[in-house]
Amino acid sequence: MKYGHSEVGNFSDGTFDYEQNEIEFLPVNVEDAADQILIAKWILRVTGSRYGVTVSFSPKISDGQAGSGMHVHMRLMRSGRNVTFENGEVSDAAVSAIAGILDLAPALCAFGNTVPTSYFRLVPRQEAPTNICWGKRNRSALVRVPLGWTGTGDMIAKANPLETPSEHDFNGKQTFELRSPDGSADIYLLIAGICVGARHGLTMPDGAAFARKTFIGVNIFEEKHRDKQKDLPQLPRSCKAAADALLEKTAVFKQQDVFTGDILKGTVRKLLAYEDEDLRERTSGDREATMELVRRYLHCG
Repeated sequence: MKYGHSEVGNFSDGTFDYEQNEIEFLPVNVEDAADQILIAKWILRVTGSRYGVTVSFSPKISDGQAGSGMHVHMRLMRSGRNVTFENGEVSDAAVSAIAGILDLAPALCAFGNTVPTSYFRLVPRQEAPTNICWGKRNRSALVRVPLGWTGTGDMIAKANPLETPSEHDFNGKQTFELRSPDGSADIYLLIAGICVGARHGLTMPDGAAFARKTFIGVNIFEEKHRDKQKDLPQLPRSCKAAADALLEKTAVFKQQDVFTGDILKGTVRKLLAYEDEDLRERTSGDREATMELVRRYLHCG
């Protein structure tokens, strides 16, 4: 683990107390990352059960409260060296990889947002992305380059004045994160899909132009920036829309035999079975209907 801490989704409904926590792992190879997540979920659920606590990884556990995501941090490596940043800026290679992930983002929801309540989380001002865009240190972006370890000065010493300044190079710690997935994800398919997206971006002829068009330097959920939000493509609003997006990008996912046709067809079939195309609209304002869905998918993932 890198760290664990309490998050913003803490509340009480008069019967139960809910506490949201974030756990972040140190970076490892993609195969190990997928295994780590499954093992961690098992440990947390078993430990919670022993103490009489319900542990849920559901994307939404209450109407009107922030949902729970599963952000995926990644580093672009070349010859054992992190090349996400070069000369204090996001490298051209990293920008290309981000562009590819953004281009496939709606389809990646088919692996990373696999139940109807996933799309109750992906709404404005609920600590989750809604539009296909990226930015630096920007929590309204789909792909976010978090606070960097590069640049002038010692960030650790600046944040903690009692620390002794260090000249250590922290460039290897820089990551970027995909913020749309949640705990319902099929983690093996999701991580494989993200890798396909990164490779797709490195070979996209118009990747750099796409990245420039989708970069945001403002919080698009603020009222004064609403126009910027309207100019950006949106993430799917349902499992049905995610299935349609996956069908549209099937050829990309099948390249180099990373995904088989049967895996993609099975994923689409499962998503379409929910028949949730207009579910958000049908349940809007109906708290009991929303909570029934929350209870149904409380133990997803």
